[in-house]
Amino acid sequence: MTVGEQRASIFDLDMARTAANFAPLTPITFLRRAAAVYPDKTAIIHGPARTSYREMWERSCRLATALRGRGIGRGDTVAILAPNTPAMLEAHYGVPMAGAVLNSLNIRLDAASIAFILEHGEAKALLVDRELAPVARAALDRLETRPLVIDIDDALAEGGDLIGDIDYEAFLAEGSPDTDFVEPADEWQSISLLYTSGTTGNPKGCVYSHRGAYLNAFGNMITFGLGRDSVYLWTLPMFHCDGWTFTWAVTAACATHVCLRKVDPAPIYGLIAEHGVTHMCGAPIVLTVLSHAPDSAKVKFPQIVDICTGGAAPPSAVIEAMESNGFRVLHMYGLTESYGPSAVCAWQDDWSGLDVRARSAKTARQGVRLVTLEQATVADPETSKEVPWDGQSLGEIVLAGNTVMKGYLKNPSATETAFHDGWFWSGDLAVRHPDGYIEVKDRSKDVIISGGENISSLEVEEVLYRHPKVLEAAVVARPDEKWGERPCAFIALKDGQVAGADDILAFCREHMAGFKVPAHVVFGPLPKTSTGKIQKFVLREKARALSV
Repeated sequence: MTVGEQRASIFDLDMARTAANFAPLTPITFLRRAAAVYPDKTAIIHGPARTSYREMWERSCRLATALRGRGIGRGDTVAILAPNTPAMLEAHYGVPMAGAVLNSLNIRLDAASIAFILEHGEAKALLVDRELAPVARAALDRLETRPLVIDIDDALAEGGDLIGDIDYEAFLAEGSPDTDFVEPADEWQSISLLYTSGTTGNPKGCVYSHRGAYLNAFGNMITFGLGRDSVYLWTLPMFHCDGWTFTWAVTAACATHVCLRKVDPAPIYGLIAEHGVTHMCGAPIVLTVLSHAPDSAKVKFPQIVDICTGGAAPPSAVIEAMESNGFRVLHMYGLTESYGPSAVCAWQDDWSGLDVRARSAKTARQGVRLVTLEQATVADPETSKEVPWDGQSLGEIVLAGNTVMKGYLKNPSATETAFHDGWFWSGDLAVRHPDGYIEVKDRSKDVIISGGENISSLEVEEVLYRHPKVLEAAVVARPDEKWGERPCAFIALKDGQVAGADDILAFCREHMAGFKVPAHVVFGPLPKTSTGKIQKFVLREKARALSV
């Protein structure tokens, strides 16, 4: 035994980890505290409805105890298909409070994808907003075993149907407003399951822990400056990385959630003015929609609204338009695998004197790690060593820390590929500047990010290859002013076959979600290497040329 080991051991003598000096970290405690400290404060605004923090806590307790009463607890999955509503927020507390794992489903997916996720995640229950009943019904029809289905009859839903075994409010009535909730015995216990399309046809399930969710929420609260007087508008889907963990961060700050079912500029501007919104998040498409909204949709408001965006950096013209309309843009970077935001383009004082173009060039970078992430850098994929901070040397963004997912559900090979040499490998190619700021240059994965949604090029290609007239197909990202990127399909037809773009697109619409359908189709032979591999870098250049 070394001297160092002897000296360290004296600090462990007669010192036990007990309930008095240790508690597993879990974001559920944020709501318990908010309900105790500010019981009468408005926690949720949804149309004309108001929910206090006491009511939010009690309803979450009812959900938890009702689930337990149905035999659903630790190790079970509870899925939810809903827009940004109070029920969606309550699920982020009630489901893990029951010990179960929350699986928030992307409401833009098609029935086949939803059915795969429900089956792969082994959902024991599914909460469904009535407006999304058609796709939910089609997904359920594909399953051999139907989970307990709970209808959310939201007052602001338009159309839809009730397809469940019980209504959400009736289900809550089965529970109790009080619960014997205690923190999970192990903070490594899973709290949620989020699926990302990745680079394969079937999505991969990212598993989050209570500890990671707690810390990332705190990182967001600190980075975004959320406080007791903050009012957060839900323009970011809560199904995206659990709302980038802002579902918990806003509550940790004892701030107010303003729900929004659909992104539409007129209601957004109206809600900002009416409720004094101070913070919001969204993909670059949200900024584009707001900046290009007609004057008739815009409403003046006295406060500056901080808006956080991720993905492709918004162009300088959009940033300038947002600033002129009363917004301050913050650029963040992350993945589903990193609980959403893991890096931020932290503001430097000397940027204030720059013109908007120079300033946007600075703020377009992905930046530096969040305070709650231990490490983020750019490494050489061959050696795993950090590349020079010269703004030129290309490498892959790697992350390490408590706010990186546990792994991919039932997919050890994908988990092993993502984690090696002490890092999570993001697949994003980047440089690191002399000031330490990371800037993404390209993606090693063939993922297209459109309006904040990940689209697997291989998934789209798989559908195209099923078309009877298609010989070869390759899909790459094509720059799009509105969506950031859209899929562009390059197709070689079988000998003697004739097809037009309309024929191809109609086939795609029948077999995939609408946002995945290519925006452009180009026919002709595909460029290949000497070994027969399609040269996607050549196709990317062609796709960019189509955008000019």
